[in-house]
Amino acid sequence: MKRLNGTDAMLLYSETPNLHTHTLKVAILDPSDFDGEFDFEAFRLHVRRRLHLLGPLRYQLVDIPGQLHHPMWQENCEVDLDYHLRRVQVPAPGGRCELDEVIGRVASTPLDRSRPLWEFHFAEGLADGRFALIGKVHHALADGVASVNLLARAMDLKGAVADERDNDEAGSTATKGELLRAAARDHVRQIAELPGLIKDAALGLSRVRRRSKERGDHPDLANAFAAPSTFLNHVVSPQRRFSSATLPLAEVKATAKALGITVNDMVLAIATGGLRTLLLNYDGQAQQPIIASVPTATDKSDRICGNEISGLMISLPVHVADPGERARLVSLATRIAKEDHEIMGPELYGRLMAYLPTAFAPAAFGWLGRRDVPNKLMNVAVSSVVGPRERGHFGGAAVTEIYSTGVLSPGAPVNITVWSYVDGLGIAVLTDDQTFKDPHEATDAMIKSFAELRSAARIPAQPASGGEHGVEC
Repeated sequence: MKRLNGTDAMLLYSETPNLHTHTLKVAILDPSDFDGEFDFEAFRLHVRRRLHLLGPLRYQLVDIPGQLHHPMWQENCEVDLDYHLRRVQVPAPGGRCELDEVIGRVASTPLDRSRPLWEFHFAEGLADGRFALIGKVHHALADGVASVNLLARAMDLKGAVADERDNDEAGSTATKGELLRAAARDHVRQIAELPGLIKDAALGLSRVRRRSKERGDHPDLANAFAAPSTFLNHVVSPQRRFSSATLPLAEVKATAKALGITVNDMVLAIATGGLRTLLLNYDGQAQQPIIASVPTATDKSDRICGNEISGLMISLPVHVADPGERARLVSLATRIAKEDHEIMGPELYGRLMAYLPTAFAPAAFGWLGRRDVPNKLMNVAVSSVVGPRERGHFGGAAVTEIYSTGVLSPGAPVNITVWSYVDGLGIAVLTDDQTFKDPHEATDAMIKSFAELRSAARIPAQPASGGEHGVEC
């Protein structure tokens, strides 16, 4: 048994009927070099023989009696693969549009908490004989770092020795008394740590205020807790829509270098230009900067479960027409946000989440998710994750592309997640069914934004790739 940490628990409590807190990992599989016939049964066998390496997929939630503490994970529980592994059909002609629509449907339903919190959907019917693996995993199980490490264990990587075997060993569930005693011990420890946490938080806030005054005003950057009202912000509906696109990683890196910014800044600059186009199209204006919530890892170890993350609130200068100036301002905003984050303490967010009141947090988050009031904290979520550097195989089929999504927040139904994989940068947009006429408007706008940034960097235009698994929408 192991306790959910505060961030894990927050992601559990914040799940409501309209705000699901599972994430998606989508892998495009090309079996053209597979020795034999690759199908659902080959996929199922691969999962069964690798399950002993994917510990979090055998975790099941155990609530504490009386909701006296955060839940715990029962490890090594039994897994019914007939339930967790599912087949879905992609409609003809099996291109990007059709697959993205299927992914949106998969994302629209919550996970069953009475079972281990994951599902794998094996999508058949893609063009050119390809398949897609749509993994739906609760965010409480794994953040971006843990997901990358889990994915590496699930795939066959060049030079790695496969450790495949059946494992039917099941763990035992703790008794009610054991759960209560463990909760009591944890609460005693938390009470002892609380004065230090309060002191660190107060000191951090004081230092951030002082540093902010030293920097002076930046009129082109948004003020904290002043996210403007836009078409991007409204009560989130339960239905999900998904869109994807791919950019060449080498071209992204070359453009970032020419502009004098980091690759992470480049991702934010691409998102900024795309969001500017969307704001002009939907609101008819983009007159002030918006705020992006950008998760950041506080632990980059080889762990395969849990959430060790904090968040940066970064100003996106959507009001600036010049793409080069947008990139410069994004880089400035990122540096300021990172500096403030370090001053506050990267682990402070996770430490604070540990004190969420178990008995009241779910109801409070449910109320927040239903409120039709502006989200002053953020307008949009943007994530950037470094995925596997080597091309992998899944059950013998080559993984050619990877896409990932995060979760939607109250009043902010757009999540942009970018994963690098080998030589590509996979862009995924998750939203609800009330924000865009077509979610591919968002990925199209980001492709256009990348072209503008390349032009600003004086790099000759190259045709952008929509990906290898089908026709463009």
